[in-house]
Amino acid sequence: MTTATLPTLPLPTRRDEAWRYADMDAVARLGVKALDQWKDITLAPHEVRRHAMVVGSATPELHRIRLAIGEGARAELFVTNAGADYTRVEVEVRLAKGAHFEFGGVTIGGAGVTREFVTQVVHAEPEATSNQTIRAVHWDGAIGNFLGEIKVARHAQKTDAAQDFKGLLLEAGASANAVPQLEIFADDVKCAHGATVGALDEAARFYMMARGLDPQAAQRLLVQAFIGDAFVALEDAGERETLLDAALAALEGAKL
Repeated sequence: MTTATLPTLPLPTRRDEAWRYADMDAVARLGVKALDQWKDITLAPHEVRRHAMVVGSATPELHRIRLAIGEGARAELFVTNAGADYTRVEVEVRLAKGAHFEFGGVTIGGAGVTREFVTQVVHAEPEATSNQTIRAVHWDGAIGNFLGEIKVARHAQKTDAAQDFKGLLLEAGASANAVPQLEIFADDVKCAHGATVGALDEAARFYMMARGLDPQAAQRLLVQAFIGDAFVALEDAGERETLLDAALAALEGAKL
């Protein structure tokens, strides 16, 4: 009697659009098994569910989440991605009629590490809404990525979908990449995306230092204001503080 051997799936490459900016050496360390580990979550009609999490460690991490959001339901996901090694959070969402998806994410850190969010939001039925707010703060050769795809089905009229990405580079050599993609087949929709990358406002930092703040404290306050936008929609003050504290902790000891 022989036992059939299932074929081994190949690792992705940078030719795959969703992996074009990934750290492929770290992906190889994760291995093929990690690519097949999805967390599937289904929200019943009119259910409300919120989740906040801090991800990242000294080894590569891959978090893959699938959300099926029922009619009139609301799902909120907020993430601080501050890994000391390659850390990727990937979210696939399917929205039923009148459902809402809210996503707020921050990638932050240095040490030449790649940190990224990859999202695909499918507006499958009418009158659903989604909003994604992503902030990236990097230095010391690090990379912050956001690849976000919005798909609107032909009959998904009255869709309202938005993405907003902003990157803050605290040092030359760091980078941020944003790849927004819209695939729209309905004609009565509102879909918007924006992406900007820049440096710290030195005039604001100088102003704060002139009034007695040391450079590190001034920088911390400016970064806190910058990343805070990603968590504005998170109503739980305790969870919001946890996410902000985890992000700002990455600044400690950074020579900037």
